[in-house]
Amino acid sequence: MEKIITSSRESLLSTHRVLRNTYFLLGMTLAFSAVVATISTVMQLPGPGLILMLVGFYGLMFLTHRLADKPSGIIAAFAFTGFLGYCLGPILNSYLSAGMGDVIGLALGGTAAVFFGCSAYVLTTRRDMSFLGGMMMAGFVVLLVAVVANLFLQIPALHLAISALFILFSAGAILWETSNIIHGGESNYIRATVSLYVSIYNIFLSLLSLLGFARND
Repeated sequence: MEKIITSSRESLLSTHRVLRNTYFLLGMTLAFSAVVATISTVMQLPGPGLILMLVGFYGLMFLTHRLADKPSGIIAAFAFTGFLGYCLGPILNSYLSAGMGDVIGLALGGTAAVFFGCSAYVLTTRRDMSFLGGMMMAGFVVLLVAVVANLFLQIPALHLAISALFILFSAGAILWETSNIIHGGESNYIRATVSLYVSIYNIFLSLLSLLGFARND
């Protein structure tokens, strides 16, 4: 009995350690990404282009996951989030030049509300959200098809629908990942951090798109 209690206690401590480290690293990478995005915006750096952005995104994400069990994984995580911060600069410049700085503020507030709301729900209820796994896989396939289709069709309504779906998908990813951490399914805080960061990044971009469209309309 004592061994079971000890094992359970150690498991709980390990889970709390992963959660604490994840939120700490997430806060640091978000701050670093924001600094890089600000520099990119102020210096009006050019966008990397679709191909370079995809190569940088997936290449650095692969590198981060590959090094997640090593100290160098933290450096890879900062490189990944810093690159995405740089990519955000030209996007923010387009909104600022159009006089929509308030839209950026609203998108930031909305993103924070979604993240904290989803995280608080899981941490408070401690509900197992593993059932979302199948639905999220299906949602990913739908989003992928819709994004590829819109590259050729360029339909505004489809673009808005994709943005809305990205918000729902990313909110589900936050619920799933947070639940995965507290129930011991994810024991690596670097992988967990990158997963949550990408969800937050996608929510922010999607809200920017929706709010910007509403403002123009």
